[in-house]
Amino acid sequence: MDSSDAFGFSRRGVLIGGSAASAVLVHVGPAQAAPARGDVPVTMPVSLEVNGTRHDLQLDTRTTLLDALREHLRLTGTKKGCDHGQCGACTVIVNGERINSCLSLALQHQGDKVTTIEGLGTPEKLHPMQAAFIEHDGFQCGYCTPGQICSAVAVLGEIKRGVPSHVQEDIVAAPALSNHELRERMSGNICRCGAYSNIMEAMLQVGGTSA
Repeated sequence: MDSSDAFGFSRRGVLIGGSAASAVLVHVGPAQAAPARGDVPVTMPVSLEVNGTRHDLQLDTRTTLLDALREHLRLTGTKKGCDHGQCGACTVIVNGERINSCLSLALQHQGDKVTTIEGLGTPEKLHPMQAAFIEHDGFQCGYCTPGQICSAVAVLGEIKRGVPSHVQEDIVAAPALSNHELRERMSGNICRCGAYSNIMEAMLQVGGTSA
């Protein structure tokens, strides 16, 4: 006697039932499957003040500040390099502080004041740091230059406010505007062309001293 008989079903019955279930699944097919929830992007409104102008945007909640600037506001001066916060090409100034815009979601900056390279100066009226980079040839290919300049401007502001760095021996003393100090503070901005010494000279000039 088949052991399944004790439970009220037979092996033949199980096989027939399984085949019927498979036929139903094939008939339904992928076209009738319900869409996954992740297929529909979730959007939210966000207001940013970029280079002195307010922008009201409706963005996918996953949009980085970098992509909001480049893809939605067409401010392509801010560059996408590694997109992992390691090269500094995407540096912008938010409420006076420099950040890697690729690491920050746009929705985190509701009401913030964002300054990009386009907001520092114009071809007709350059920011002093932009003019100094040109004077000292602080770039070669130029791809990282917008991030370098935004970071350099913010670095001088940090030193002026007394924000300490890792190379200060006395962190409560006023930081010095020195080549050593600037190199530490600019270490998050990578220039693959190697124009570092010229960038330092430009920053020291704007800061009011020399190398």
